[in-house]
Amino acid sequence: MMSTTRTTARRRPTDDAPVIRAALIALAIATFALLIAAPAAIVLVGAFRLGIAHFAHAIADPSALAAARLTLVVLAYAIPVNVVFGIGAAWSIARFDFPGRPALLAALDLPLAVSPVISGLVFVLLFGARAPLGAWLIAHHTPIVFATPGIVLATVFVTFPFVARELIPAFASLEISVDEAALVSGATGWQLLIRVTLPSVRAALISGVALATARAAGEFGAVAIVSGNIAGRTNTLPLHIASLYNAGDTTGAFAVASLLVAVALITLAIPTRWASDR
Repeated sequence: MMSTTRTTARRRPTDDAPVIRAALIALAIATFALLIAAPAAIVLVGAFRLGIAHFAHAIADPSALAAARLTLVVLAYAIPVNVVFGIGAAWSIARFDFPGRPALLAALDLPLAVSPVISGLVFVLLFGARAPLGAWLIAHHTPIVFATPGIVLATVFVTFPFVARELIPAFASLEISVDEAALVSGATGWQLLIRVTLPSVRAALISGVALATARAAGEFGAVAIVSGNIAGRTNTLPLHIASLYNAGDTTGAFAVASLLVAVALITLAIPTRWASDR
């Protein structure tokens, strides 16, 4: 009895349906153009609608400069906290099995599931003048609500998942044998983290920091609740944009909004550029 062997060439699934592939690509491009490119273009066109002089005047306004300074201060505090927490949480979750690990994983996603307005309200209830802790802090000249510390706390809360969520799969993919070899060679735990582990997950860390920075700079809901919207004191750039728009100065609002667009594009382009250079 003779047996014949038939060889069937395998084709990639995408080769079987070029029309579907083209339709999916067109849908992705249309979605990008409608939801991302078009709004950004509208902001930039609106910012320069009355000319460069009006744009410069809106940017150089004392209220806008104060909002920009406060936004930078918030970023200076919130991003390092995110980095430290993200590294610690991601390292613990990826490398160790301990009681409460599922709860920590769930807690990481809490800011993504809870409305920023609700998180801001929680901080007001905890640290407001009517709360025992808030009254005690105010009595000791350390107000949280309607002050910079409250804005920083709210921003940290809404942004802390980004660094950790980027690092968890990166840490989990590392070979434990590399860590063991470094420890056998005499490296301390701190040297292992700084010289071996973090350089291996640098791309994920940069990506997480970029996402956290973009979200922190543009946060509105939680900050609007805890800041009190005090012009020149507790207004960040998003709050200042809302104030300009509500006052009828749409061109000024677009001009200041263009700064946030630039921040988002720069922070998101950094990890992409870094990855392409590797």
